[in-house]
Amino acid sequence: MNVAIIKYNAGNILSVQYALQRIGVESLVTDDPDIIRRADKVIFPGVGEASTTMSFLKQNKMDQLLRELTQPVLGICLGLQLMCRHSEENDTPCINLFDINVRRFPPEDKVPHMGWNALKEMKGKLFKGIPEGAYVYFVHSYYAELSELTSAKCEYILPFSAALASGNFYATQFHPEKSGQTGQQILQNFLEI
Repeated sequence: MNVAIIKYNAGNILSVQYALQRIGVESLVTDDPDIIRRADKVIFPGVGEASTTMSFLKQNKMDQLLRELTQPVLGICLGLQLMCRHSEENDTPCINLFDINVRRFPPEDKVPHMGWNALKEMKGKLFKGIPEGAYVYFVHSYYAELSELTSAKCEYILPFSAALASGNFYATQFHPEKSGQTGQQILQNFLEI
């Protein structure tokens, strides 16, 4: 299997690659559009700030490339947020693969949402074999609103989308690569889609 991890100015790329190695899957970290287009699976990870990252993606036409992909694509954390329509983080227009807004958690003293939290109301291929209430690891100050594209929910101050799915696009707000056995199973499920 040919797995491409999109290389751009965002953190946590190597931890995703190591998580794949733990389940016996080699991947290539790349920003080469041809390699990304030919990959069987594409992972779009991210830790960082929305507007700076979107500027980088636009300059390198990576936003357009992501919209064109037809194979399964998995966004992680900031990856999920950038796949949405708009982020309140510096009033940033995003890629719009998911027609959802990203908002900042209120109030300031409770941000970021960091640590383990339970998944609820999971649906779809990404969560095959994952029990209701399974714990996964989050680090974020912004969240995607609930919508018909929500494939898992979580609650921190308010309910939000822990995962999204639409067509060949999947995304998790949590970090599967840092979520132990549950996260490993979710990555395995993605690779089997």
